[in-house]
Amino acid sequence: MRLSKTFSVLGLLLGAILFALSLTPSLIPRTALMQGVLAGTSFTFGYVIGLFMHWLWNYFELPDIPLGPGVRRVLKRLALVACICLIIIFLWQGAHWQNSVRALMGMQPVTGIGPFTVGSVALLVFLTFCVMGKGFRRVIHAVTKYLSVHIPERVALLIGLLVAVALYWGILNGVLLKVGVHIVSVIWEKHDQAIAEGLKAPEDPNKVGGADSLLTWKSVGHQGRRFLTLGPSVEDIREVAGLGKEPIRVFVGLRAAETPLQRAFLALAELKRLNAFDREILLIATPTGEGWLDPGAINSLEFLYRGDVATVATQYSFLPSPIALLTDNQYGLDSARALFKVIYEYWEELPVETRPRLYLFGLSLGAQLSEASFDFYDIIDDPIDGVLWAGPPFGTGIWRIITDSRDPGTPAWLPQFKGGEVVRFGNQYGGYLGQEPWGSFRIAFLQHASDPIVFFDLRWMFQMPDWLERPRGPDVSPDLYWFPIVTMLQLLADLNLGIAPLGFGHRYAPEGYVLAWMALTEPPDWSDEELKRLREKLRTYPVR
Repeated sequence: MRLSKTFSVLGLLLGAILFALSLTPSLIPRTALMQGVLAGTSFTFGYVIGLFMHWLWNYFELPDIPLGPGVRRVLKRLALVACICLIIIFLWQGAHWQNSVRALMGMQPVTGIGPFTVGSVALLVFLTFCVMGKGFRRVIHAVTKYLSVHIPERVALLIGLLVAVALYWGILNGVLLKVGVHIVSVIWEKHDQAIAEGLKAPEDPNKVGGADSLLTWKSVGHQGRRFLTLGPSVEDIREVAGLGKEPIRVFVGLRAAETPLQRAFLALAELKRLNAFDREILLIATPTGEGWLDPGAINSLEFLYRGDVATVATQYSFLPSPIALLTDNQYGLDSARALFKVIYEYWEELPVETRPRLYLFGLSLGAQLSEASFDFYDIIDDPIDGVLWAGPPFGTGIWRIITDSRDPGTPAWLPQFKGGEVVRFGNQYGGYLGQEPWGSFRIAFLQHASDPIVFFDLRWMFQMPDWLERPRGPDVSPDLYWFPIVTMLQLLADLNLGIAPLGFGHRYAPEGYVLAWMALTEPPDWSDEELKRLREKLRTYPVR
């Protein structure tokens, strides 16, 4: 077979194994296109491992297995046939594995995973990596050949490797990434400036963006205009809760002032103008990269407190969270810290008996920035009332420390920490339990067991995640198993967020926020009938 002469048979065999394992389920369902990308990447990893093992064998000058040419040909053909059979068998099982995830999320089953699409995309991905690999090898060879005349060959080889790495990194990171980010920045900045139909400036001069406001309607940006416009009205609140008032929302866009500190003082001035410090609840919300705040989170809190809530946020980027995270995350940190410092310093000077209860909120990147917005030592003498962080990304900061130090016998996907005196965890089904009374300063984490943004970690390349231990989260497939390298690649593909429905993966539903706010803030006088009406009403609002 010419294929066995062109490609490494060991590489093909290991690649086929990783290709097949990549078809097994992960945290969220996958489309055929994403499965193809995942399968092709997994195949490439296996192939490269096979090449490396073959090179290592030759490098140490180990003897070849004494087999005749005929036997070698037969073994190679058998290996190739085994590769094909393995891939076909696992492709046939692919629909069953995907349905094991979809069933847990209330999704319709699929009858197939598009084997032609998966195979075609996987082949294209593998060939792309092959071309890149050959180019990488040619750079090393050219540099080594040129330098080996003057220096020892192994030193020249090392220099060639370093030159190839620097060249590829420069092209990928210094050229392609910068060009891509620039293009995305231009597109999203124009999107932020455009005023969508139906998002008109308020006629009431007292509202944010109105005639008497310190903020112009154009300066608050696209996501700010949505946030200020699409929340519940006082009529909506009274329909559900019987009585209520108009919630206060303040959003300071990126164009409103030059620096994060100036925008923070603008936010404070607008809050004071609207008498926001007379409300029962004051919420400092940290948005995601483009300025988006999850409507389910804010709407549910406003309903639960019958509108007696003031929410404030400042924008720090035009870009979606993944790109904002890759470019300059420091600007988001500066913005979150400035807003908290300015609001907190004013709040702590108010009379304790009459000032609002102060809470923080953040989702995803917003949760990460919200956590970094204050130092516990700065508020220890006069603590805020609590925080709600939903879907904290990649298990960083406090989340990692607490989860790794959780009380024995509690699962990683819903841990308890020191009896729940300060920190508690919940999900779309409830939680927030503790063996000890919850103190006056409270931290609540809302996380789905099926959220790859929360549970992704490079450690899972060679270590089984503790959240796969049994019992598992109710929305995690029982057919999910850990495989070295493959599981990490599956979770990396899951970061695309796939097609998970609302209430699973990284998509947090209003019902989950209701449970979180109920536990964290304990709003009074809510009957089961009123809560049922509330959940039904929240489903009528946009989720984006």
